[in-house]
Amino acid sequence: MIPKQIPLRNEEMFRLAMRHTSAAANPVTESYERLEFFGDSVLGLVIAQYLYEHHPKWDQGMMSKAKSSVVQEAPLAAVALKMGLDQYLELSQSEESTGGRARPSILADVFEAVIGCVYLESGLEVARWFILEQLHDQLMRISHGDVAPDDFKSKLQEVAQATWKKTPQYRIMRETGMAHDRKFHVQVYLDDEAMGEGTGRSKKEAEQAAASEALDLIDRARRAREVGHFPFP
Repeated sequence: MIPKQIPLRNEEMFRLAMRHTSAAANPVTESYERLEFFGDSVLGLVIAQYLYEHHPKWDQGMMSKAKSSVVQEAPLAAVALKMGLDQYLELSQSEESTGGRARPSILADVFEAVIGCVYLESGLEVARWFILEQLHDQLMRISHGDVAPDDFKSKLQEVAQATWKKTPQYRIMRETGMAHDRKFHVQVYLDDEAMGEGTGRSKKEAEQAAASEALDLIDRARRAREVGHFPFP
């Protein structure tokens, strides 16, 4: 049964949108990957048009930051959980046992796959309504100027430039896991000093995690300096 929030009638297409590559005999034709690819493009178009029309005073940079903060993994995964899509996921036993049902990257993917389904069945206007309805809270948040609350890479870039005139560099230290369960391990450096490390199902997710850890380190060091315990520059 398709969740009532989704304006979709085709149950076979919905099941395809919920099927992870690990549970598909043919990952190209029997998993959500193609639908996710298509839905990602529809999502980007709808959010870009919304920002263009509703924020006429924002420049390209502001709109780009705002768009990135809405279409990134964390808010999309949160929406998927709110809709209960985790209960419909079709995963292999190994993916299930390693927490795939709650993995943000998978949840974000299936939400985008659903967008692709809605567009293919009913067209752009219905897909637009669905996207804006489900992402309403995130869009209201950025409307008040909080355009990148979860973009740790951008925040670290700003801190590093303002404090040391340096640009953080991200290095993939290793990749682990099977093809359907790949994990990236990334470290972020300022000059040759490692400031944070992160792991994720994508390079982008791992880099965000590494940047978040680096920001935590910088914040702890600054607070320690304020009480005279750590000579942080």
